[in-house]
Amino acid sequence: MAETRTLTDHDEIRDWAAARAGKPVISDPAPGMDEGRPVLRIAFGQHAYQDTDEGADHIGGNQIVEWDEWFEEFEKRELALVVSVDVPGQRDEFHEIIRR
Repeated sequence: MAETRTLTDHDEIRDWAAARAGKPVISDPAPGMDEGRPVLRIAFGQHAYQDTDEGADHIGGNQIVEWDEWFEEFEKRELALVVSVDVPGQRDEFHEIIRR
């Protein structure tokens, strides 16, 4: 397994995502999950644009949001972003959102 680091600083998270063309996304919860809590994700490349035309109220839909909105939920839920340590010449998109 690759070495990881945990990010909570907003600028570091934005920079990490930007280096990989990542966009902040809020998705509807999957059926059976806590229906009141949106799912925070970072989408990359073409995946950042799938289902966005259906809007946030579509079940399973994704909505690209502004970083401020994404970080508001991120802080409210006391989350952190775990990413792989950068290796020269590689841009690994591995990430996991966890509770702090």
